[in-house]
Amino acid sequence: MNKVVLIGRFTAKPELRYTPQNTAYTRFSIAVNRNFTGADGKRETDFINVVAWRKQAETITKYFDKGNLIALEGRLQTGSYDDKDGNKRYTMDVALDNFEFVESKAAREASQASMPQSSEPTPYDYQDAPKEEVNVEDDPFAEFGDSVSIDDNFLE
Repeated sequence: MNKVVLIGRFTAKPELRYTPQNTAYTRFSIAVNRNFTGADGKRETDFINVVAWRKQAETITKYFDKGNLIALEGRLQTGSYDDKDGNKRYTMDVALDNFEFVESKAAREASQASMPQSSEPTPYDYQDAPKEEVNVEDDPFAEFGDSVSIDDNFLE
């Protein structure tokens, strides 16, 4: 079974993009607090990359902004690309299946107003990923169904 359920805040405003076949998608990162504190008493945060397709991508880019809270359900998917130096880089994203608004519109607007505005990218904005458009026709995992077999040697 491959299922992920998360509640977190957007680290940046999601941007709508299109594949060469005109399929809408967006990639974004959410900050998810851990349920425990570290030895220093501080709560740690994980930054999770998510990809959404088609109508969900359009809705997310229209209604969510940096700092907004989202609840989502999806599945892990892996990928790879060659960086600018020719090194193979491996990625892991949550492929979005469902999402829900967790905050009211007023709460979302209030969290946007309280977020510091900065033009500097965060370290979670896919800085190492290639800047050109993704060349895929559709979500490559859409037809896999409920069961996916993973080979333990896929990184070799």
